[in-house]
Amino acid sequence: MIIELGHYALVLALATAIIVSFVPAIGAARRDQAMMDIGPLGSVLLFALVAFSFGVLTYAHVVSDFSVQNVWENSHSLVPLLYKYSGVWGNHEGSMMLWLLILALFSALVAIFGRNLPDTLKANVLSVQAWISVAFIFFILLTSNPFARLYPAPAEGKDLNPVLQDVGLAIHPPLLYLGYVGFSVCFSFAVAALLEGRIDAAWARWVRPWTLAAWTFLTLGIAMGSYWAYYELGWGGWWFWDPVENASFMPWLAGTALLHSALVMEKREALKIWTVLLAILTFSLSLMGTFLVRSGVLTSVHAFASDPTRGIFILCILLIFIGGALSLFAFRAPLLTAGGLFAPISREGALVVNNLILTVACGTVLTGTLYPLLLETLTGDKISVGPPFFNMTFGLLMAPLLVIVPFGPMLAWKRGDMLGALQRLYVAAGLAFVAALVFFYAEHGGPVLSVLGLAAGLFLVFGAVADLWYRAGVGKVAPGIAWRRLRGLPRSAFGTALAHAGLGISVLGIVAVSTFQTEHVTEMKQGQTVEAGGYSLRFDGMKPAKGPNYTEERGHFTIARGGVEVADVWSSKRIYVAQRMPTTEAGILTFGLSQLYVSLGDATENGGMVVRIWWKPFILCIWGGALVMGLGGFVSLSDRRLRVGAPNRRKKAVAAGAMEPAE
Repeated sequence: MIIELGHYALVLALATAIIVSFVPAIGAARRDQAMMDIGPLGSVLLFALVAFSFGVLTYAHVVSDFSVQNVWENSHSLVPLLYKYSGVWGNHEGSMMLWLLILALFSALVAIFGRNLPDTLKANVLSVQAWISVAFIFFILLTSNPFARLYPAPAEGKDLNPVLQDVGLAIHPPLLYLGYVGFSVCFSFAVAALLEGRIDAAWARWVRPWTLAAWTFLTLGIAMGSYWAYYELGWGGWWFWDPVENASFMPWLAGTALLHSALVMEKREALKIWTVLLAILTFSLSLMGTFLVRSGVLTSVHAFASDPTRGIFILCILLIFIGGALSLFAFRAPLLTAGGLFAPISREGALVVNNLILTVACGTVLTGTLYPLLLETLTGDKISVGPPFFNMTFGLLMAPLLVIVPFGPMLAWKRGDMLGALQRLYVAAGLAFVAALVFFYAEHGGPVLSVLGLAAGLFLVFGAVADLWYRAGVGKVAPGIAWRRLRGLPRSAFGTALAHAGLGISVLGIVAVSTFQTEHVTEMKQGQTVEAGGYSLRFDGMKPAKGPNYTEERGHFTIARGGVEVADVWSSKRIYVAQRMPTTEAGILTFGLSQLYVSLGDATENGGMVVRIWWKPFILCIWGGALVMGLGGFVSLSDRRLRVGAPNRRKKAVAAGAMEPAE
């Protein structure tokens, strides 16, 4: 009975979403307060119903109710409890329920925390959110019902896909969806503003916290997915330009541009039309990613198996929302005022260059992802666009951006002083170049151009420190005053510095591991030794083991340095009982920020094992930098000026002189 209640709650959620999609919007047009008040109440009720429905599906997985087809296809009684929870969204139907849950959550958050929004704008935003909810509830009920029953109920399930039975996949999808779906709020604000025909600095101030929250979660979600693929798939790489990876990366690029564009609009009331367009395009890319993953047009380890009906349904949703929003934009945009003017050399100018590079880079990734699909559709020819294309085009586009980023915070609004910015940053640039040379020498050389890549990453880090240094007036005023100035800076200033520094740390890791990593593919017999990264790995043989729902053969390796044993590591090949599917579990040993990565291949006829061994220097900087960027996002969100509805707190004047603006 409880399964039917979950299904019924989803049907009630559809009815609620239909009401919220029309009544508040009509009330906004008529200035009817009673009708507009339906929006917040209905959005909270919608979230409660969807949360209950999702909770019922989770319950079915936890208790292994195999009479539910979704549970039977994606679970097993021997699966550990954690993976019963993650198995809820480790399949198409459950992942769409998670998508809908987070969409309803953001609608409820707008209803609760948007108390200072104009009533008409809030009503329209919630109505647009409800339109999206209606579309996806229809999609779930008509093509992807997670509550379908089986009669008679099977005694045992088919098991969750073995590569998904990992803690990383318990974390990665929720984080990714919080980013994907979070941009729906920006989309709804853009459509609502176009409906009203009013877009100003206040609109940008309301949109920016939602953009920042979505961007932060998407950053962490992409990083978690990258790390999961790195250690779980046994390929030894951290990014493969897989089409589904690109599907999440494109909204991140567009969202980064939107975040900076909204800042310009808030401060100078410039880039109004461009900011609205970016808000529409960012969520459109999120919807396109949903279509690519579930339409069956992509072949990827990340893609869900799906039927054409689902793909066509999502394509229709895509066309309705993207086409409708862009049509509304084309109709309304000529009526909007252009906004304030600024000099090319200014903070606004730097942010415009930032936007241009990010959007062109996003377009490049989009082209490389969709071109093979379009070519096959039109001509029947099959081609593959792989890492060489993306590395060349994307790398060349992003290189100048890495140099420009530290200059942005150093320039004044409206009209900046490039010479002054150079004078503030030349020390940071010099230190970055010297540190890059030291790094290059310590790693015993490599491609000379890698020095420039290392210097670019370090310049981002040192530039972020220099920004806070000069804002506090260190070296110009007494230390006590400088400390008070530093403490008095708004949190968004620290968040910006952390985000830029985190990007630099990730760049440093990317360049280091791409340039200095070593790889050995060899046949090893018991007792043989291989050198990698200054360490000796001795193969001690294989040992059978058994897990809760799998059996495995584990290879043991002893790690020594200078003849002294320092650690050991296990690498294994597993067979999952239910599906008889093999997986490789890499053995990873961490030394500081570097890692030794051991992956087992096939057994050889003469009793040996094929072993792949990588030494990956400073690879943890890649994901550590993403964590620092995420931390910067959360620090900025804690700034009261970015929290919608938070009143300004009065502070005592600090006798430290005037401070520079936060952004």
